[in-house]
Amino acid sequence: MAGHLVDAYGHGVHPGDLGIGAFEAWLPGTAAPHTTLFDSPAGFAVRRWCPPLLGLEPHCAPARYLARRRELGAYESVRRLLRGTGVGAYLVDTGEPGELVAPGAMAAAGGAAAYEIVRLEQLAQQVADTSGTAGGFLANLAESVHGAALGGAVGFACAAEELGGRPPGPAELRYAAARWLGSRRVGSRPADPVLLRHLAWQAVAEGLPLLLRHRQEGPGAATAFLRATCGEGADVVLLPGPGPAHEAAAARLAGELAHVYVGVGGDPGPVLSRAPFGKVLYAGGAVGLAELYVAAARGFRAALEGFAAARVAAGEWSASDAYRVAALVGAGNARRVFGLPAA
Repeated sequence: MAGHLVDAYGHGVHPGDLGIGAFEAWLPGTAAPHTTLFDSPAGFAVRRWCPPLLGLEPHCAPARYLARRRELGAYESVRRLLRGTGVGAYLVDTGEPGELVAPGAMAAAGGAAAYEIVRLEQLAQQVADTSGTAGGFLANLAESVHGAALGGAVGFACAAEELGGRPPGPAELRYAAARWLGSRRVGSRPADPVLLRHLAWQAVAEGLPLLLRHRQEGPGAATAFLRATCGEGADVVLLPGPGPAHEAAAARLAGELAHVYVGVGGDPGPVLSRAPFGKVLYAGGAVGLAELYVAAARGFRAALEGFAAARVAAGEWSASDAYRVAALVGAGNARRVFGLPAA
Protein backbone atom coordinates (compact mmCIF):
# COMPACT_ATOMS: atom_id res chain seq x y z
CA MET A 1 0.00 0.00 0.00
CA ALA A 2 1.53 3.31 -1.07
CA GLY A 3 1.36 6.55 0.91
CA HIS A 4 1.06 7.51 4.54
CA LEU A 5 -1.88 6.53 6.71
CA VAL A 6 -4.22 9.00 8.37
CA ASP A 7 -4.97 7.78 11.89
CA ALA A 8 -8.50 9.07 12.47
CA TYR A 9 -8.51 8.42 16.22
CA GLY A 10 -5.80 8.23 18.84
CA HIS A 11 -4.54 9.99 21.96
CA GLY A 12 -1.37 11.66 23.16
CA VAL A 13 1.66 9.71 24.30
CA HIS A 14 3.42 9.82 27.65
CA PRO A 15 6.38 12.20 27.38
CA GLY A 16 8.67 10.73 30.05
CA ASP A 17 10.90 7.72 30.61
CA LEU A 18 9.01 4.62 31.73
CA GLY A 19 10.04 1.69 33.86
CA ILE A 20 8.77 -1.77 33.05
CA GLY A 21 5.76 -1.49 35.38
CA ALA A 22 4.72 1.94 34.13
CA PHE A 23 5.20 0.86 30.52
CA GLU A 24 3.17 -2.31 30.95
CA ALA A 25 0.34 -0.33 32.58
CA TRP A 26 -0.29 1.35 29.22
CA LEU A 27 -0.60 -1.94 27.34
CA PRO A 28 -4.24 -2.91 26.71
CA GLY A 29 -5.79 -5.64 28.83
CA THR A 30 -5.38 -7.00 32.32
CA ALA A 31 -2.76 -9.63 33.09
CA ALA A 32 -3.41 -12.62 35.31
CA PRO A 33 -1.48 -12.68 38.60
CA HIS A 34 2.22 -13.48 38.17
CA THR A 35 2.01 -12.99 34.38
CA THR A 36 2.86 -10.09 32.09
CA LEU A 37 1.05 -8.13 29.39
CA PHE A 38 4.14 -8.48 27.24
CA ASP A 39 2.71 -11.98 26.72
CA SER A 40 -0.32 -10.65 24.85
CA PRO A 41 -1.11 -9.77 21.23
CA ALA A 42 -0.23 -6.13 21.88
CA GLY A 43 2.93 -7.06 23.76
CA PHE A 44 4.15 -9.36 20.99
CA ALA A 45 3.34 -6.73 18.34
CA VAL A 46 5.38 -4.14 20.26
CA ARG A 47 8.31 -6.55 20.55
CA ARG A 48 8.11 -7.38 16.83
CA TRP A 49 7.90 -3.91 15.32
CA CYS A 50 9.43 -1.44 17.78
CA PRO A 51 12.95 -2.70 18.67
CA PRO A 52 14.32 -2.22 15.12
CA LEU A 53 13.23 1.43 15.23
CA LEU A 54 15.45 1.89 18.29
CA GLY A 55 18.38 -0.07 16.86
CA LEU A 56 17.64 -3.50 18.38
CA GLU A 57 16.72 -6.89 16.96
CA PRO A 58 13.03 -7.82 16.69
CA HIS A 59 11.52 -9.78 19.59
CA CYS A 60 14.21 -8.72 22.06
CA ALA A 61 13.45 -9.09 25.77
CA PRO A 62 11.26 -6.35 27.29
CA ALA A 63 13.96 -5.38 29.81
CA ARG A 64 16.52 -4.94 27.03
CA TYR A 65 14.07 -2.90 24.97
CA LEU A 66 13.20 -0.56 27.84
CA ALA A 67 16.87 -0.14 28.74
CA ARG A 68 17.52 1.02 25.17
CA ARG A 69 14.52 3.34 25.39
CA ARG A 70 15.95 4.97 28.53
CA GLU A 71 19.41 5.15 26.95
CA LEU A 72 18.08 7.13 23.99
CA GLY A 73 15.82 9.25 26.19
CA ALA A 74 12.05 9.60 26.03
CA TYR A 75 11.93 12.30 23.36
CA GLU A 76 14.31 10.61 20.94
CA SER A 77 12.60 7.25 21.43
CA VAL A 78 9.16 8.70 20.78
CA ARG A 79 10.49 10.61 17.77
CA ARG A 80 11.96 7.47 16.21
CA LEU A 81 8.87 5.41 16.94
CA LEU A 82 6.28 7.88 15.63
CA ARG A 83 8.35 8.48 12.50
CA GLY A 84 8.38 4.73 11.94
CA THR A 85 4.60 4.34 11.97
CA GLY A 86 3.96 5.33 8.37
CA VAL A 87 1.30 7.76 9.63
CA GLY A 88 1.15 11.14 7.90
CA ALA A 89 -1.60 12.72 9.99
CA TYR A 90 -2.86 12.11 13.53
CA LEU A 91 -6.31 13.02 14.82
CA VAL A 92 -5.79 13.29 18.56
CA ASP A 93 -8.55 13.02 21.17
CA THR A 94 -7.29 15.38 23.87
CA GLY A 95 -9.72 14.20 26.55
CA GLU A 96 -7.78 11.21 27.92
CA PRO A 97 -6.70 11.68 31.56
CA GLY A 98 -3.00 11.76 32.36
CA GLU A 99 0.05 13.75 31.35
CA LEU A 100 -0.11 13.05 27.64
CA VAL A 101 1.33 15.32 24.96
CA ALA A 102 -0.87 17.66 22.94
CA PRO A 103 -1.38 17.42 19.16
CA GLY A 104 1.35 19.99 18.49
CA ALA A 105 3.93 17.86 20.29
CA MET A 106 2.71 14.76 18.45
CA ALA A 107 3.19 16.59 15.16
CA ALA A 108 6.71 17.75 16.04
CA ALA A 109 7.86 14.35 17.25
CA GLY A 110 6.21 12.39 14.47
CA GLY A 111 7.14 14.68 11.59
CA ALA A 112 3.47 14.63 10.60
CA ALA A 113 0.35 16.77 10.80
CA ALA A 114 -1.77 16.50 13.94
CA TYR A 115 -5.29 17.75 14.58
CA GLU A 116 -7.46 17.96 17.68
CA ILE A 117 -10.56 15.91 18.38
CA VAL A 118 -12.41 17.53 21.31
CA ARG A 119 -13.82 15.11 23.90
CA LEU A 120 -17.27 16.42 24.79
CA GLU A 121 -17.36 14.94 28.29
CA GLN A 122 -14.13 16.72 29.17
CA LEU A 123 -15.49 19.98 27.78
CA ALA A 124 -18.60 19.59 29.94
CA GLN A 125 -16.42 18.87 33.00
CA GLN A 126 -14.36 22.01 32.44
CA VAL A 127 -17.46 24.15 32.04
CA ALA A 128 -19.13 22.61 35.10
CA ASP A 129 -16.06 23.34 37.24
CA THR A 130 -16.64 27.07 36.69
CA SER A 131 -20.46 27.23 36.51
CA GLY A 132 -22.69 27.80 39.50
CA THR A 133 -26.18 27.18 38.13
CA ALA A 134 -27.82 24.84 35.65
CA GLY A 135 -28.75 27.74 33.38
CA GLY A 136 -25.23 29.14 33.46
CA PHE A 137 -23.74 25.72 32.83
CA LEU A 138 -25.90 25.08 29.76
CA ALA A 139 -25.25 28.54 28.31
CA ASN A 140 -21.50 28.27 28.88
CA LEU A 141 -21.46 24.75 27.46
CA ALA A 142 -23.09 25.90 24.22
CA GLU A 143 -20.49 28.65 23.90
CA SER A 144 -17.65 26.22 24.58
CA VAL A 145 -18.81 23.68 22.00
CA HIS A 146 -19.20 26.43 19.41
CA GLY A 147 -15.83 27.90 20.36
CA ALA A 148 -14.13 24.54 19.94
CA ALA A 149 -15.59 24.21 16.44
CA LEU A 150 -14.27 27.67 15.55
CA GLY A 151 -10.95 27.17 17.30
CA GLY A 152 -9.38 24.63 14.98
CA ALA A 153 -10.80 21.28 16.15
CA VAL A 154 -11.61 18.93 13.28
CA GLY A 155 -14.17 16.84 15.16
CA PHE A 156 -15.83 15.90 18.43
CA ALA A 157 -15.87 12.60 20.31
CA CYS A 158 -18.24 11.29 22.95
CA ALA A 159 -19.55 8.10 24.50
CA ALA A 160 -22.49 6.58 22.68
CA GLU A 161 -25.07 4.70 24.65
CA GLU A 162 -28.74 5.68 24.24
CA LEU A 163 -28.49 8.96 22.34
CA GLY A 164 -32.10 8.93 21.22
CA GLY A 165 -33.86 10.10 18.11
CA ARG A 166 -34.21 13.71 19.27
CA PRO A 167 -32.45 16.14 21.60
CA PRO A 168 -33.68 16.28 25.20
CA GLY A 169 -36.38 18.87 25.93
CA PRO A 170 -35.53 22.06 27.83
CA ALA A 171 -37.14 20.97 31.11
CA GLU A 172 -35.61 17.49 30.98
CA LEU A 173 -32.19 18.96 30.19
CA ARG A 174 -32.29 21.59 32.92
CA TYR A 175 -33.35 19.00 35.50
CA ALA A 176 -30.51 16.64 34.47
CA ALA A 177 -27.97 19.48 34.58
CA ALA A 178 -29.12 20.66 38.01
CA ARG A 179 -29.08 17.11 39.38
CA TRP A 180 -25.55 16.51 38.09
CA LEU A 181 -24.18 19.85 39.26
CA GLY A 182 -25.69 19.29 42.70
CA SER A 183 -24.02 15.91 43.22
CA ARG A 184 -20.77 16.02 41.24
CA ARG A 185 -17.25 16.47 42.53
CA VAL A 186 -14.90 18.96 40.90
CA GLY A 187 -13.17 17.27 37.98
CA SER A 188 -15.83 14.61 37.37
CA ARG A 189 -17.31 14.10 33.92
CA PRO A 190 -20.96 13.57 33.00
CA ALA A 191 -22.33 10.07 32.59
CA ASP A 192 -26.03 11.01 32.71
CA PRO A 193 -27.69 9.78 29.47
CA VAL A 194 -29.63 13.03 29.11
CA LEU A 195 -26.48 15.13 29.25
CA LEU A 196 -24.61 12.83 26.87
CA ARG A 197 -27.52 13.01 24.44
CA HIS A 198 -27.47 16.80 24.67
CA LEU A 199 -23.72 16.90 24.01
CA ALA A 200 -24.01 14.68 20.94
CA TRP A 201 -26.81 16.76 19.45
CA GLN A 202 -24.92 19.99 20.17
CA ALA A 203 -21.91 18.61 18.31
CA VAL A 204 -24.05 17.63 15.32
CA ALA A 205 -25.39 21.20 15.18
CA GLU A 206 -21.84 22.49 14.72
CA GLY A 207 -21.39 20.43 11.54
CA LEU A 208 -18.05 18.80 12.42
CA PRO A 209 -17.68 15.01 12.34
CA LEU A 210 -18.72 13.24 15.54
CA LEU A 211 -16.79 10.14 16.63
CA LEU A 212 -18.80 7.77 18.80
CA ARG A 213 -17.04 5.55 21.36
CA HIS A 214 -19.24 2.55 22.12
CA ARG A 215 -18.97 0.49 25.26
CA GLN A 216 -21.07 -2.55 26.12
CA GLU A 217 -24.15 -2.05 23.96
CA GLY A 218 -22.44 -1.58 20.62
CA PRO A 219 -23.38 0.71 17.74
CA GLY A 220 -26.92 -0.63 17.58
CA ALA A 221 -27.74 1.46 20.65
CA ALA A 222 -27.17 4.61 18.59
CA THR A 223 -29.40 3.57 15.68
CA ALA A 224 -32.20 6.02 16.47
CA PHE A 225 -29.69 8.87 16.79
CA LEU A 226 -27.97 7.93 13.54
CA ARG A 227 -31.22 7.77 11.61
CA ALA A 228 -32.41 11.08 13.07
CA THR A 229 -29.17 12.91 12.24
CA CYS A 230 -29.12 11.84 8.59
CA GLY A 231 -29.23 15.03 6.56
CA GLU A 232 -28.22 17.29 9.46
CA GLY A 233 -24.85 18.08 7.87
CA ALA A 234 -22.49 16.25 10.25
CA ASP A 235 -20.81 12.93 9.53
CA VAL A 236 -20.62 10.29 12.28
CA VAL A 237 -17.74 7.85 12.68
CA LEU A 238 -18.41 4.65 14.65
CA LEU A 239 -15.13 3.88 16.39
CA PRO A 240 -13.80 0.33 16.86
CA GLY A 241 -15.29 -1.79 19.60
CA PRO A 242 -15.05 -5.31 20.95
CA GLY A 243 -15.74 -8.28 18.75
CA PRO A 244 -17.14 -9.16 15.34
CA ALA A 245 -20.73 -8.34 16.32
CA HIS A 246 -19.72 -4.71 16.86
CA GLU A 247 -17.96 -4.62 13.48
CA ALA A 248 -20.92 -6.18 11.70
CA ALA A 249 -23.42 -3.72 13.21
CA ALA A 250 -21.20 -0.74 12.41
CA ALA A 251 -20.67 -1.91 8.82
CA ARG A 252 -24.42 -2.42 8.38
CA LEU A 253 -25.22 1.10 9.61
CA ALA A 254 -22.51 2.58 7.38
CA GLY A 255 -24.02 0.78 4.42
CA GLU A 256 -27.52 2.08 5.20
CA LEU A 257 -26.86 5.70 6.17
CA ALA A 258 -25.00 8.18 3.98
CA HIS A 259 -23.38 10.13 6.83
CA VAL A 260 -22.16 7.12 8.86
CA TYR A 261 -18.58 5.80 8.65
CA VAL A 262 -16.72 2.94 10.33
CA GLY A 263 -13.37 3.29 12.09
CA VAL A 264 -11.21 0.15 12.00
CA GLY A 265 -8.17 -0.37 14.20
CA GLY A 266 -7.24 -3.97 13.38
CA ASP A 267 -7.92 -6.21 10.41
CA PRO A 268 -10.20 -4.25 8.04
CA GLY A 269 -11.18 -7.35 6.07
CA PRO A 270 -14.48 -8.16 7.84
CA VAL A 271 -15.71 -4.56 7.53
CA LEU A 272 -14.56 -4.23 3.92
CA SER A 273 -16.54 -7.38 3.15
CA ARG A 274 -19.73 -5.64 4.34
CA ALA A 275 -19.43 -1.85 3.95
CA PRO A 276 -18.85 0.43 0.97
CA PHE A 277 -15.13 1.10 0.62
CA GLY A 278 -15.63 4.85 0.83
CA LYS A 279 -17.05 4.45 4.34
CA VAL A 280 -14.08 2.83 6.12
CA LEU A 281 -11.33 4.74 7.97
CA TYR A 282 -8.21 3.71 9.84
CA ALA A 283 -8.60 4.53 13.55
CA GLY A 284 -5.81 2.95 15.55
CA GLY A 285 -6.96 4.13 18.99
CA ALA A 286 -3.46 4.17 20.53
CA VAL A 287 -3.04 5.85 23.91
CA GLY A 288 -0.05 6.54 26.10
CA LEU A 289 2.69 4.72 24.17
CA ALA A 290 4.21 5.57 20.81
CA GLU A 291 4.79 1.82 20.55
CA LEU A 292 1.04 1.26 20.31
CA TYR A 293 0.88 3.63 17.33
CA VAL A 294 3.63 1.59 15.65
CA ALA A 295 2.02 -1.78 16.36
CA ALA A 296 -1.46 -0.67 15.29
CA ALA A 297 -0.32 0.95 12.05
CA ARG A 298 1.96 -1.94 11.04
CA GLY A 299 -0.75 -4.50 11.79
CA PHE A 300 -3.44 -2.56 9.95
CA ARG A 301 -1.28 -1.96 6.89
CA ALA A 302 -0.27 -5.63 6.66
CA ALA A 303 -3.88 -6.80 7.02
CA LEU A 304 -5.16 -4.30 4.44
CA GLU A 305 -2.47 -5.26 1.94
CA GLY A 306 -3.16 -8.95 2.55
CA PHE A 307 -6.90 -8.50 2.04
CA ALA A 308 -6.42 -6.55 -1.19
CA ALA A 309 -3.78 -8.96 -2.52
CA ALA A 310 -6.07 -11.94 -1.91
CA ARG A 311 -8.83 -10.27 -3.92
CA VAL A 312 -6.44 -9.59 -6.78
CA ALA A 313 -5.11 -13.16 -6.68
CA ALA A 314 -8.67 -14.50 -6.82
CA GLY A 315 -9.45 -12.33 -9.84
CA GLU A 316 -12.11 -10.39 -7.92
CA TRP A 317 -10.25 -7.06 -8.09
CA SER A 318 -7.81 -5.56 -10.55
CA ALA A 319 -4.46 -4.34 -9.25
CA SER A 320 -5.54 -0.73 -9.81
CA ASP A 321 -8.74 -1.38 -7.82
CA ALA A 322 -6.71 -2.77 -4.94
CA TYR A 323 -4.41 0.25 -4.94
CA ARG A 324 -7.38 2.66 -5.02
CA VAL A 325 -9.26 0.93 -2.20
CA ALA A 326 -6.15 0.80 -0.04
CA ALA A 327 -5.56 4.52 -0.60
CA LEU A 328 -9.17 5.33 0.31
CA VAL A 329 -9.22 3.28 3.48
CA GLY A 330 -5.73 4.20 4.60
CA ALA A 331 -6.00 7.95 4.16
CA GLY A 332 -8.35 9.30 1.49
CA ASN A 333 -11.63 8.74 3.31
CA ALA A 334 -10.35 10.37 6.50
CA ARG A 335 -9.02 13.38 4.61
CA ARG A 336 -12.41 13.84 2.95
CA VAL A 337 -14.52 13.37 6.08
CA PHE A 338 -12.42 15.63 8.31
CA GLY A 339 -11.60 18.21 5.65
CA LEU A 340 -7.84 17.65 5.88
CA PRO A 341 -5.50 18.98 3.22
CA ALA A 342 -4.08 16.59 0.66
CA ALA A 343 -0.89 14.80 1.62
